[in-house]
Amino acid sequence: MTSNTPSERPLVTVRGLTARAGDTVLLDAVDFDLYEGRVTALVGPSGSGKTTAALALLGECGAGVRLSGRVEAGSVTVVDGDGITKEAATGLRGRLVAYMPQHPGSALNPARRTGAVLAELARLHHPADPARALAAEALRAAQLPAGRDTERRFPHQFSGGQRQRVALAQTLVCRPRVLVLDEPSTGLDTVTRMRLAGELAALARTGLAILLLSHDHDLVRALADHVVVLRHGRVTAQGGPADALPARRRVTAARHTPTGPDDGPPVLDVQNLSAHLHSRGRGPVLHGVGLRLPAGACVGVAGLSGSGKTTLARCVAGLHERHVGQVLLDGTPLPVLRRRTPQQKRRVQYVWQEVRSSFDERRPVAEQVARTAVRLRDLDAGEARREALDLLGRLGLDAATVERRPGGLSGGELQRAALARAVLAAPDVLVCDEITTALDTDAAEAVLAELARLRDQHGTALLWVSHDLELLAAVAHHIIVIDGGHVVETGTPEQILDAPRATLTRQLVRAMDLGTALTATGLATAPSVSGA
Repeated sequence: MTSNTPSERPLVTVRGLTARAGDTVLLDAVDFDLYEGRVTALVGPSGSGKTTAALALLGECGAGVRLSGRVEAGSVTVVDGDGITKEAATGLRGRLVAYMPQHPGSALNPARRTGAVLAELARLHHPADPARALAAEALRAAQLPAGRDTERRFPHQFSGGQRQRVALAQTLVCRPRVLVLDEPSTGLDTVTRMRLAGELAALARTGLAILLLSHDHDLVRALADHVVVLRHGRVTAQGGPADALPARRRVTAARHTPTGPDDGPPVLDVQNLSAHLHSRGRGPVLHGVGLRLPAGACVGVAGLSGSGKTTLARCVAGLHERHVGQVLLDGTPLPVLRRRTPQQKRRVQYVWQEVRSSFDERRPVAEQVARTAVRLRDLDAGEARREALDLLGRLGLDAATVERRPGGLSGGELQRAALARAVLAAPDVLVCDEITTALDTDAAEAVLAELARLRDQHGTALLWVSHDLELLAAVAHHIIVIDGGHVVETGTPEQILDAPRATLTRQLVRAMDLGTALTATGLATAPSVSGA
């Protein structure tokens, strides 16, 4: 935790903040303060109201949401009585409060290069200072290398974890006094997550007030001075991390490790796969990767952010066309997605890491989930809807929630809906790309239980991409570790965790427990990453 003594007057004061959408209460009389040099954390399950509370600081709310109560940020009254004030619309964002959303894709312009956007933001908020120097400073603070290679990339040329850091750089280049971070550790490997904690602690020591929205209790324990726990929109506990947070819970291998075969004939066979980001330019991002995935088995893929994990997953799903090598389904080569038959599409399903962009914002989520069974299994609409609602219910999403459009669901709720959409296809191979990163422990347990049922009852094989070695050890028969596009180690979970051979694997194992790692290294000395 940071050690600064807060000023007597908070930078942000929130009193009686209430949010309603129709007859639904999203927030119920929430109070908290933000002080210079301190980290305040809002924690709670997916859909508890964390993001709604954070957006209120910017004078924003979702469609159909009404705010009441009082929010003051600096000298600006943002919410006063029965709604957002006109004063809140006069440049509050960026200059005083900067917000990094949970899904970086929503904050990044896909048509613009990273350096150009950072320089434009720097000129807008600090016209007297050199824009390129501010952009480089922001990239380094977000753990990305400053330089031409990073600055000339478009968002799609970064991994999910790297996009998270690009979004963080866009908030830091504004030099705000209050920084709101919505699940900043989503999609980050354990090593980068540890470094991020050190960087955020350093930012707080400069006098920045930080509001951290997170289900990552290890990160909260390492950083927060004060914790506010939300459940169903109400404050149920608050205080220091030791007092407000529940005891640490772990996913256990005994509960979830599948019992199916791991040495049978492969339903999915990846042979000597190499992939490029461009037809010209930099070299391959995957180098000769191979794996075998029998029916009912689970192969985990681990590695640092940007190591090529998602590129491998996208090649299997047919979404990445610039590759050589073979992807075989029951011994038959799989073409790219646009050339696959409906049966091939049904048999191999992919759950995206950044799911919000995969939903149509104009249609209810339940309708989009059920549509999979109509298109790929020829179910009638009524039967597909019944199956969809039953599956969504097992994942903790009630009918009222999934009848909303995607904008009305939290990141964790959408992540589970995206999984349900893929599962309804009854696939033979399910590719899971960081599918629990936005989930609290209870929601993650529901996901693991559903996937265990899918393997046991239907023989579905899982290719599970994750930065979380502990999670992979709980679900996988076999783990491969990728570094710089190369497979550097393979083995059973026991071999990987108990006797890691590769340097990267040893780093990932050491960083599994963020709290222990930070205690050992000290927040003040957590290293800054020098490469993507």
